Amino acid sequence: MNELYKIMIEMFIKPKRAERKPWELFWIGLLYSSISLLLVSLVFSVDTVLSQYSGILLVTFCMMISMPFMYYIIKLEEGKDVEISGSGRLLKEHSKALKAMMWLFLGFVIGFSFWYIVLPNSTPTTFNAQIEVFCSINSPEAYNSCLAEHGLASITGNVTSKVNYFMSIFSNNMMVMIFTLLFSLAFGAGAIFILIWNASVIAVAVGVFAKSSLVNLPSGLFRYLIHGLPEISAYFVAALAGGIISVAVIRKDLRGERMWRILQDSLILIILAVFILVVAGLMEVYLTPAFF
Repeated sequence: MNELYKIMIEMFIKPKRAERKPWELFWIGLLYSSISLLLVSLVFSVDTVLSQYSGILLVTFCMMISMPFMYYIIKLEEGKDVEISGSGRLLKEHSKALKAMMWLFLGFVIGFSFWYIVLPNSTPTTFNAQIEVFCSINSPEAYNSCLAEHGLASITGNVTSKVNYFMSIFSNNMMVMIFTLLFSLAFGAGAIFILIWNASVIAVAVGVFAKSSLVNLPSGLFRYLIHGLPEISAYFVAALAGGIISVAVIRKDLRGERMWRILQDSLILIILAVFILVVAGLMEVYLTPAFF
């Protein structure tokens, strides 16, 4: 336990450990998601006005304390674009950053899922926005019934049903990826907000599937991470592509040969992200239902 505390403290002070020992970011994800959730549950959920935005506040606080890691990783990857030539070698180097971010994401998902199950009386307030998104995706034809089932008031309006399941999933994921790319271009490490938001939505889906029982948590994680991990990895790749350009602009590296090298690398990452999204969509439509 003392070693775990030491890892967390060193990761908080020295984000450079993130790429050398990416699995340690799992514990950081657990810690940050827990701190954010407890803060929102104990402080903001008791306020009549702020409690309406608990789901967004949860993600916002988690983003604020995660920004140093995201910024450091993006800055490090942009430096590699300047120093390293060759797409194959660059992709191999970028995979280290992707591993670190995936471990962080997994920590967020498990952390949020755990508290969703352990604090059932608080979940309708703390995860209100996430529950609304879950119902709109999984129960479009019975949206208000889904909200009521999970402790939220009905919302006026209709949610249209899906006509083509795969195209609906892929188009939705593409919109998220484009938004992530644009967000990272404009704000650099700020794209972590969208990624944490997705982690919290998946966590709610896992918690609902687990039926408020920790015993069912592993099966819930398996149910949604089969396609969720490749899907979120595509968002991370897109965030990396946009973030690299954003940092390059700040550091004034978009000049001459460096500029074309950075733009080429970012384009390759975007194409890779789209390919991963196609695979993730096919897995969600055909593979996941085979198990559940």
